Amino acid sequence: MNGLAADAKTLLELKNVSRSFGGIQAVRDMSFKVEEGGLTGLIGPNGAGKTTVFNLITAVYSVTGGEMEFDGKNINSLRTYEVISRGIARTFQNLRLFTRSSVLDNVVTAAQQHYKYTFFEAMTHMGRWRGMERAMRAESMELLERVGLADRAEQSAGTLPYGLQRRLEIARAIALRPTLLLLDEPAAGMNADEVVDLNNLIVNIHSDFNLTILLIEHHMDVIMSICPHIVCMNFGAKIAEGTPDEIRRHPEVLKAYLGEEE
Repeated sequence: MNGLAADAKTLLELKNVSRSFGGIQAVRDMSFKVEEGGLTGLIGPNGAGKTTVFNLITAVYSVTGGEMEFDGKNINSLRTYEVISRGIARTFQNLRLFTRSSVLDNVVTAAQQHYKYTFFEAMTHMGRWRGMERAMRAESMELLERVGLADRAEQSAGTLPYGLQRRLEIARAIALRPTLLLLDEPAAGMNADEVVDLNNLIVNIHSDFNLTILLIEHHMDVIMSICPHIVCMNFGAKIAEGTPDEIRRHPEVLKAYLGEEE
């Protein structure tokens, strides 16, 4: 058993993907699949190479070996904006909000790529601009409602508590209308209660928005509770893959991730 349905469509696939920085191989021969509609976890100790995998998928780094496919098409040579346009969005381990802008404007900034009007219309507020501006802000407010931030819409993003900033970053990523959402350690820095709330949020957005989600976490218990399929890596390589029960009992995971022999 590996936690993947035999008849499920593969949305993302990494085939022996590698990335070297000088003499250091940060990712080596990494292979795994993400099912369409799935909620997949990527775990491993600090420094295992998890975020580097995300950076390869989103073209922050180029691969030095192997192949990446999204929706059946090779994405090795795409640039970051092209990856986004294909339907992949992400959050970051270190928050990248526009801290001086309002909570609402942070989401509007992402949503606006789906609303097209001319430069003249934008400058004069004529033509399609007015209707699209209303629609864009309404869509953004709905997203804030879904993540519990509607009452903070006019607040500066940088003044939000840390856990709410994490929620805002997720809302902004969803505003890109992705098919695949990559969440990079969304529970980092949160207390136990915030982690529980975050788990519930991820499960809800996975269902409500019909998203495929690939989730990085250093904390195994976060992923064990919500991800039916888990990939574990260490020192840049995959060491195990399967269901939560399989991962929990896997000797290489216990040794490398938990520091136990068995």
